[in-house]
Amino acid sequence: MAPRMDDIMRLCCDISANQQVKVAVQHATRGAIVAAGTAFVGGILAGPAGIAVGVAVGGLLGAWLTSGQFKPLPQILMELPPNQQQKLYSDIMAVLGNLDWTDMAQLAALVMGNAKLKQQVTAALLSYITKELSAEVRYGD
Repeated sequence: MAPRMDDIMRLCCDISANQQVKVAVQHATRGAIVAAGTAFVGGILAGPAGIAVGVAVGGLLGAWLTSGQFKPLPQILMELPPNQQQKLYSDIMAVLGNLDWTDMAQLAALVMGNAKLKQQVTAALLSYITKELSAEVRYGD
């Protein structure tokens, strides 16, 4: 990973760890498969009424299976593939503009020491997480 990209990724991890941000990446496919499977089984066993019951039960089961899978945002960020890291890097650099730094410590000091800039970086990070990863965000424990 390029040094500047690595600095940005570490900055995002620091900010999200400081604010105790956790995210759940949606597993919509898994939920849909469960709902469709139970609808199919319900239809075979009980006809049209079974389809309705199967969809209802499958929807609830699918929602239950995919809920509560929150991970700390720094963990999610470090697991991103290179193309998604590049997209996040570009989004954060759009906020930082022509800010110049020599290492991660200086970048962190510049961003953390400027409340407005920290807020803008945080907003860009959360926007990326919700739009690009379709993730649900939660703060704290």
